[in-house]
Amino acid sequence: MEAQKTKRLYAGNTSHLYEVQSDWLQVPPNVELGYTHGIVTDKNDRVYIFHTGKPSVLVFESDGGFVTAWGEEFAGGAHGFYLHQESDGEFLYLTDTKQGVVVKTTLAGEKLLTIGAPDRPDIYDDERKYVPTDVAVAPNGDIYVSDGYGQSWVHQFTADGEYLRSWGGKGSELGEFKCPHGISIDLRRSEPEIYVADRGNHRIQVFTLDGSFIRSLDDDLDMPCSFFFHGEEMYIPDLYSRVSIFDGHDRLVAHLGEDRQAKGQEGWPNINKSYYRDNKLSSPHGVCVDSQSNVYIAEWVSDGRITKLVRV
Repeated sequence: MEAQKTKRLYAGNTSHLYEVQSDWLQVPPNVELGYTHGIVTDKNDRVYIFHTGKPSVLVFESDGGFVTAWGEEFAGGAHGFYLHQESDGEFLYLTDTKQGVVVKTTLAGEKLLTIGAPDRPDIYDDERKYVPTDVAVAPNGDIYVSDGYGQSWVHQFTADGEYLRSWGGKGSELGEFKCPHGISIDLRRSEPEIYVADRGNHRIQVFTLDGSFIRSLDDDLDMPCSFFFHGEEMYIPDLYSRVSIFDGHDRLVAHLGEDRQAKGQEGWPNINKSYYRDNKLSSPHGVCVDSQSNVYIAEWVSDGRITKLVRV
């Protein structure tokens, strides 16, 4: 009797259709995934995962084959994760919520720069903690850090880590934040713009490179975590169980893997694994897109979950 073929699962819509690969990642048996917070791919489509287990940076080939691991010192605090192409190569920028730092490294893990809290006693003291959640780099090399889990500010530094300015603070007015969880630089327009995932206010705020407010977006958003720009499109992991794709005019193109019931499950995000469905998401936290337009999604669950969506 002919063996039964495995049913293929898909996500997306007619313009953005993907085949779901849920078991593609070959994690070594001696590595236990923690919360899988960040994910990026390099120019060769190698996949880098930033998670709260040890070691915290795992590197895989695009087919899921394990390459290497490093970053034991980020265990417990691994969060925002950004890969930046610079004139002399590709570099990683990592945020650690436990240590309260941003660290720049080579792809192999060599530390090049560490940035701690800015010298702002009017914002930070023993009670008011600095807890960075994400990082972005502008074309001129300036580094922007979102203090998402601390006092809800955005801080700007030079490429060498020298403090320049801050803006924000806790609140719901335009220019204020309630958990600026993610930050990214949008290069799709004539002038670069800073996108901030103002997660607690269920919106995105957009600023100039010097922190001047431009506009706010709140349509088709629940809990936006971060951003990934691919061509003219913007990919947003929305913690409430979907990845959203927006076009160059910030209009919705597609929701991927949406499951409106997931967040209502007992213990969410650490729900019973029997609830999982391969083509549905529970708590997307990080997203990236490779050179073949395949999408990789890291979810906020205690023992990790990484889904690959292959563009059809």
